Amino acid sequence: MKLISTEIKNKVLAAMIRILDENREQLLNANKKDLDLFTKDDQAMYDRLVINHKKIDEMITAVTKVKDQDDPIHQQITEQQLENGLKIINKTAPFGTIMIIYESRPDVTIEAAVLAFKANNKILLKGGKEALNSNKVLVDFWHEALKAYNLPTDYIQLLVLNRKETQEFLKNPTEKIDLIVPRGGDKLIAFVKEHAKCAVLVSGRGNNFLFIDKNADWKQSIRVILNAKTDKISACNALDKILISSEIENYQEKLSDLEIILKNNGVSILVDNDVKTVLKDADLISENAIWKEEFLAMKCCIGAVTSIDEAIAMINKNSGGHSATIMTKDSDKAQIFMEQVDCAAVYQNASTRFTDGGQMGVGAELAISTDKLHHRGPLGLNELVTNKYYVYGDGQIRE
Repeated sequence: MKLISTEIKNKVLAAMIRILDENREQLLNANKKDLDLFTKDDQAMYDRLVINHKKIDEMITAVTKVKDQDDPIHQQITEQQLENGLKIINKTAPFGTIMIIYESRPDVTIEAAVLAFKANNKILLKGGKEALNSNKVLVDFWHEALKAYNLPTDYIQLLVLNRKETQEFLKNPTEKIDLIVPRGGDKLIAFVKEHAKCAVLVSGRGNNFLFIDKNADWKQSIRVILNAKTDKISACNALDKILISSEIENYQEKLSDLEIILKNNGVSILVDNDVKTVLKDADLISENAIWKEEFLAMKCCIGAVTSIDEAIAMINKNSGGHSATIMTKDSDKAQIFMEQVDCAAVYQNASTRFTDGGQMGVGAELAISTDKLHHRGPLGLNELVTNKYYVYGDGQIRE
């Protein structure tokens, strides 16, 4: 793929910032069409669909921050001079063509495209049908910015495909695809993995856990739980599962306190058998599979554990590999938890809501990767690259 100069890429992004700002009403009108067609059966999806002036400001901020970041392409990683005279330089390089499949969130059309473009990749955007009008306008904006600097519009493409057509496209793509990022739930991820013929990087599934250790600060724990659970239920970094040490001081009183606080904040609860002996009116977790569910709703599970080892095992067995928190004043115990829990982000005494590119200093993100290859956590600009070895010789042969 031909490398575009940093200067031209930044000019395109500056044009996109201007276009977004000057055409707000066109975008808001398109989004209104999407909202009017949405049934609101899924509140989390509806929340992700909404565009307002604040959301447009956030889109502009995302593009601005990426424009201001260093170009990640053709950066030297390592350099070696071998005894045989070969000079070997390892440099960053574009992936090529990235496909992202996502639902509901038109801001992904901005963040995914700006990151892919600045990293010199093409991107195929397969947004959900519920955001079709919004996405069409946003991609038109991108094409206007590309055309202003005589670049082909195929750098950023919107795929308007139904489920069957998407399946066929994954099996027989019309162009070479180097990476697919399914940003959504288990069914979407399984669908893509079944049909894709290239690398798939899994993203988006949360089902995040918080463990309250016996040495936790209770008031701090409640504050963190409320933020992680109620701040934004549609986010993949929202909290779904709470584990509490049965050895915590005033265990029964604290469980009752937690139940009242969650219910007063509109959160329904499910409990395991041990917690049920204290919270007798709470609904019992009916099957173990519920521990693996991502709720995207004002609902959470509460379970009791007798040790940190039991908490770690429970999390590693059931979480989506996204984020997990331990609430404790014991730093040694926190370190054990953070080293042994198998998640992209692990926390001591902080909300899982910080697992976000902007909050973690990465900037705009393509997704939160829960895979281990090639990167785990927020996929920002510097993570949308691969590498290439440049080997300089003077007639050397291998003998």
